[in-house]
Amino acid sequence: MSERTVIDLSKLRQPDYNGSVQELYFLEEHPEWMVCKTMPGGSVFDVGTIFSIPHSDICRTALRHKIYSLLETPEEWENIYGHICRKYAQDKEFLAFLCEGPLEDFRLNGADTHHLGMIDQNTGAVYAKSFPPHPSQYVLVKKYKIIKPGRVSYNDNHLWDYSGYYGADKYVVPLENIVRIGVTSGSSIYRNYVNMNGEERKNYLKELGLQEELVPWTLFAKPVVDFTTKYEPEDRSLKLQEALHISGSNGKSLLDIIKMCILGGILVAEFFNKLGLFLWDLKWEIARDGGKLVFVDTIDTDSIRVTTKANYNNKYYFVNFNKQSMRDYYKIMHSGWFEATKSAKAAALKSGRSFLEHLRAGQAEGYYPGTPQVDRKFIDIQEDKFNTLIAYIYGQATLDRTIEKYNEIGLKEIGYYDANGVLGEYDKLNGM
Repeated sequence: MSERTVIDLSKLRQPDYNGSVQELYFLEEHPEWMVCKTMPGGSVFDVGTIFSIPHSDICRTALRHKIYSLLETPEEWENIYGHICRKYAQDKEFLAFLCEGPLEDFRLNGADTHHLGMIDQNTGAVYAKSFPPHPSQYVLVKKYKIIKPGRVSYNDNHLWDYSGYYGADKYVVPLENIVRIGVTSGSSIYRNYVNMNGEERKNYLKELGLQEELVPWTLFAKPVVDFTTKYEPEDRSLKLQEALHISGSNGKSLLDIIKMCILGGILVAEFFNKLGLFLWDLKWEIARDGGKLVFVDTIDTDSIRVTTKANYNNKYYFVNFNKQSMRDYYKIMHSGWFEATKSAKAAALKSGRSFLEHLRAGQAEGYYPGTPQVDRKFIDIQEDKFNTLIAYIYGQATLDRTIEKYNEIGLKEIGYYDANGVLGEYDKLNGM
């Protein structure tokens, strides 16, 4: 594909897939490609699109384009190689694990990704590396098959049949691959951990490859990867053995997926570190294409967790610059509704039906509260985060001004909770 490839955006009518954060359009003239349109709406707790942040769509598209461009650049991987050699010099076993296999090829050729470029809003021209003069919500990507597992029920047990993956090719591996550099109060692994007894915690830490106890807002000695299901109605945490089983391939392939995800996580962390932001975790999706493993799907503030640290009235707090800020908003400002989503999910685990069916039925019958609207003042703060990031990506703001602006926004978000009399609740989630 050349830089002159043009996609006629006016021909995109009804999406072939309408998701909570993006729409997908298949192309008759190029069946091997598809167009992804990022939406300004957002979803939390798996309830579908329930809020919208102006300008977040183009910003998230630009961030996606930027990160995929870095993934495909050999020079960037040479920098990452130097970084991990310095950082993990004392942990020779982990360093050898990271350096063998995928990284060797990344340093020569860049990583394989499905990303083909960002589309110019006015001309439809596809820009593979640089940014188009007229930014849009659209990117062009290679298309890979989605294979849904079948469901089998027996004695009220609901099982999933992944046999369709064995022998298949050019498909998205049905795993959410989560790289964790540390643990926050909102991490799913921390929520799982606090509900376990002593022996369960010990086994859980061993499975994750951790020796230290899980304490919110602490870093791990090295990044770890854990897995959840991708195409079941609800995300389900997986042990390594089950992740290997449903990945559709062999043990070496799963280890290469783990290596790719950690290396990609380090690359993204270094990008945000320059902005004074810290990456705690992120999700990757991987496709299988012949003998290659390929980075796919979106990578933006919906799939990463980055924070800044702000001093508010002589106390330090973490402020999320990602979707976790919206999750915290609902937990704090609309706790009754948040508890209803948890109750509906618990009911879904027993019934085998989607938790949304339970939630909507409960709302219709009046024993679950309706889905709340987000305060416009809080939305404005989130919009400011996106506008600041896109100004930096497009070279319209200096690095120093971007870091300064992020601190101002962080103080404004903490002040919002203080003004509403719930700073104590925010402190429980994000205070140091």
